[in-house]
Amino acid sequence: MEHSFILTPTTWIGEGKIQLNMFEDELNFITKWDASLCNSQGFIECVQEIQIKGLSEIMHNQFSFFEISNNQFGIELENVALGKVTGKGIINEKVIAWEFRIANLGFEGFEFYERQKDDSYLMRAEYSTADQFRTVISGKIWPQKNV
Repeated sequence: MEHSFILTPTTWIGEGKIQLNMFEDELNFITKWDASLCNSQGFIECVQEIQIKGLSEIMHNQFSFFEISNNQFGIELENVALGKVTGKGIINEKVIAWEFRIANLGFEGFEFYERQKDDSYLMRAEYSTADQFRTVISGKIWPQKNV
């Protein structure tokens, strides 16, 4: 069974917890991913929204996946905080994962999505910056059911 996350135009929703090293408490969040069809240049565009419970602001991340092969791909992330950064990813029958290592920004991180039997994904991510900010994210995403 092939991955449907990212690779097919679908809306995904999910929830989880974010731990920021500057706060003691874990923060609950909800997320939504919208993936587009692969365009004529071979790019899959995804928009991710993250809302931390208790905060009114919704964070937006724009992802572009490209040069997708049987086991790897390129990825570009764009958001207000970082601008545009590029990284690389791997894909196999159970996992979609990617990492960013941007030395001049002192930024690095990864996201790891493991497919479950029910077509949901358990996810884990960690990001850190040169100024010692660290974010650890864990959660679950699943395809949104059409009502």
